[in-house]
Amino acid sequence: MDIEFVKKRFEEDGYVFLPGFLSEEEIAVLNTKLDSFIENVVPGMPATDVFYEDKNDRSTLKQIMHVSKYEPSFAPLLHDSKFSKIAEELLEDKVVPRILEYFNKPPKIGKPTPPHQDGYYFMLKPAKAVTMWMALENVDEANGCVRYVKGSHLKGMRPHGRTQTLGFSQGITDFGIPEDMENEIAFPARPGDLLIHDSLTIHRADGNQTTDRTRKALGFIYFGESAREDVEAKAAYQAQLQKEMQARGELVAE
Repeated sequence: MDIEFVKKRFEEDGYVFLPGFLSEEEIAVLNTKLDSFIENVVPGMPATDVFYEDKNDRSTLKQIMHVSKYEPSFAPLLHDSKFSKIAEELLEDKVVPRILEYFNKPPKIGKPTPPHQDGYYFMLKPAKAVTMWMALENVDEANGCVRYVKGSHLKGMRPHGRTQTLGFSQGITDFGIPEDMENEIAFPARPGDLLIHDSLTIHRADGNQTTDRTRKALGFIYFGESAREDVEAKAAYQAQLQKEMQARGELVAE
């Protein structure tokens, strides 16, 4: 991997695609561990950290927060790993590993991910963070691959507002202008392929339109060590979110 070329693409486009970041063998081992984790640990996790498209049907598992918190054997994957090292290269900073998440879009009912910028949730000054998305199986436009708006990270934060999507409470309210659609690129992926994007890069994913395929992936989030949370803004946002959740009887993950 030519790291200077990767950094150049990341800086210009706001994302980079690294095919085969993990080998077939590594992905096979990881999927086996995840299957065991989902079967044996996830049923006992609190509802604040596990989300289903249908809460009465465990086969509709959508998202798991804080994977390494509930299964410490996953911690090395997030911390001292090839993932954290490339995050440091791209941010040109030491990094703070924040979270390892599991994502899925179940067949037929896996909903779209609304267009958003992760930095809206992170509330960092400066907005120095990366999110990584690694495919655990074949992903294409039919089952909801990631879509990026090229160069959007260079144009600041867009307005966000409340969505009805579990796990993604905020989405860009004015998404769909010609500039968005002209620069949007879909990224089909194979198991072990890695996508990395800047915290200001606009991205989304369609729902799972297939009848028999899942869309499983892992997410890694790293903050630059020099970035600081805007504590007041985050507290105000969370207070408002909690108020809305209570009014609707919802639980929403960020």
